[in-house]
Amino acid sequence: MKSVLITGGTGFFGQAMVKHLLTLPDEGIYRICIYSRDEAKQATMRAMLTDPDERLRWFIGDVRDQARLRQAMEGVDVVIHAAALKRIETGFYNPQEMIKTNIEGAVNVITAATEECRHRGGANPIRVVALSTDKAYQPVSPYGLSKAMAESLFLSANNTR
Repeated sequence: MKSVLITGGTGFFGQAMVKHLLTLPDEGIYRICIYSRDEAKQATMRAMLTDPDERLRWFIGDVRDQARLRQAMEGVDVVIHAAALKRIETGFYNPQEMIKTNIEGAVNVITAATEECRHRGGANPIRVVALSTDKAYQPVSPYGLSKAMAESLFLSANNTR
């Protein structure tokens, strides 16, 4: 049995993944944690899921907040990191915000997962899947650059055991 945490769980990908996970048998996934900073999107998503499922857990939180991430990761088996600022124009006008969410947020996810694994004594490690974009290949925008850096951070984290 697995517990899954989805950062950016109310975004386009997060909503689709939650719907998919809910189609799996109860004995496969026993808890699905939707982690996002937008309470309005969480309310809308709850309303869309007309048949409330007891496996769903709702966490208000931002990937910029490492302490909240650590709390949300307690007992989690799989993290799907989908939280990001994704709009190209946002990156050009607010590159510092892209850095905070896409790069520092990635560091926070990695750190929280690593600390949770240490807390477990190395048993039952957390698996982390990080979403990226084609814009990270030969990036020309702050968005692409921040996602390329996030990719490097996640790849590098695999080598720190």
